[in-house]
Amino acid sequence: MNKSELVESLANSKALTYKKSEEIVNLIFDSMAETLSGGGRIEIRGFGSFVVKDYKAYTGRNPKTGEVIEVKPKRLPFFKVGKELREKVNN
Repeated sequence: MNKSELVESLANSKALTYKKSEEIVNLIFDSMAETLSGGGRIEIRGFGSFVVKDYKAYTGRNPKTGEVIEVKPKRLPFFKVGKELREKVNN
């Protein structure tokens, strides 16, 4: 499912206009992105949690040329699946 399918599903299930559903989905995604960029954590019981992990700098190699390169430190979002969702997927 992609974002537009999610918006359409919300609109159909709750008798909302497509525009209103799109605003709701965008608000949720924007709020989640803002929380994660601020270093926060998001937990949705039964679904999973989102956290930001910090990765240190390291020396890597360009696979095409073999050249040694320095990879800068970075922060990336990480999703950990919840127990209920894991069980639904496995059954």
